[in-house]
Amino acid sequence: MDPAPLFDAIARAPAGGRAFWLRAADGVRIRLAAWQGPEAARGTVFLLPGRTEYIEKYGPAAGEFAARGYAMISVDWRGQGLADRLVADPAKGHVSRYPEYQLDFDAVLRCVETLGLPRPWFVLGHSMGGAIGLRRLMDTNPFAAAAFSAPMWGIRLPLPPLSRAIARTLERVGLDEIYVPTTSPETYVLRTAFNRNRLTTDPAMWAFMIEQVAAEPELTIAGPTIRWLTQSLHECAALAALPAPDLPCYCALGGLEKIVEIGSVHRRMAGWPGGRLEIITGAEHELMMETPPARARFYDACAALFDAAPR
Repeated sequence: MDPAPLFDAIARAPAGGRAFWLRAADGVRIRLAAWQGPEAARGTVFLLPGRTEYIEKYGPAAGEFAARGYAMISVDWRGQGLADRLVADPAKGHVSRYPEYQLDFDAVLRCVETLGLPRPWFVLGHSMGGAIGLRRLMDTNPFAAAAFSAPMWGIRLPLPPLSRAIARTLERVGLDEIYVPTTSPETYVLRTAFNRNRLTTDPAMWAFMIEQVAAEPELTIAGPTIRWLTQSLHECAALAALPAPDLPCYCALGGLEKIVEIGSVHRRMAGWPGGRLEIITGAEHELMMETPPARARFYDACAALFDAAPR
């Protein structure tokens, strides 16, 4: 567990954050950052980012949770941020199999245990991190409650049956490392105009994301590979077949959500005893990058869930 870079100048995070290199069991190097939160913190939030994301993007979230009494960690999953890339082209978002992300999660848990961060522990999964987090919750785990932001329990595709068939065909003929058609080798926030983006309605947070990737381009990746897509679709289907975990849950979707398949989220939450789904009107996919009122609503709801956990 060696020290790793943390780009404080772009993170807008509380002082005192620390980053570490971790090794997953298969040798892949990932990065973790931790913020201790206030004295006598009420627990630790495991913020699990989505595809393309990196730790510094959630610097403001560390401040929000610290203000509500919590420590926070976040992670660069394999293939993104400063973690090891998995294919020759470092811009491609790729994974061979979804269980590899659980190897990353295992390394995260070992590190947080070593750091002695306060309990109880809570999962907060965004987008792809929502799928990774839900998979962990399906087995024995150390978490007292779970929150999700636009979880990727299904992927919104044009003409879904045709899109799936094309992806499977490309994978079978050995083209699994090409970009998914319609995606790009350029980072989304740099190639998309604000008024056409599907992430946020807040121009200030959009500018924050652009400033980060312009300042530290090595943090970024671009479109996903065919392999990432087929493995993601497989994992979403596998998770959908499993019953809900037995722990309290809060989940939020933006009313303007266009990236994850919202029906899968509604179905999961309808069958989650003790779960609550909230639709935040006027918000896009990234609730933690949204307008101040939307962000506050989301963070307050997460904190209320975490505050109710037994101690």
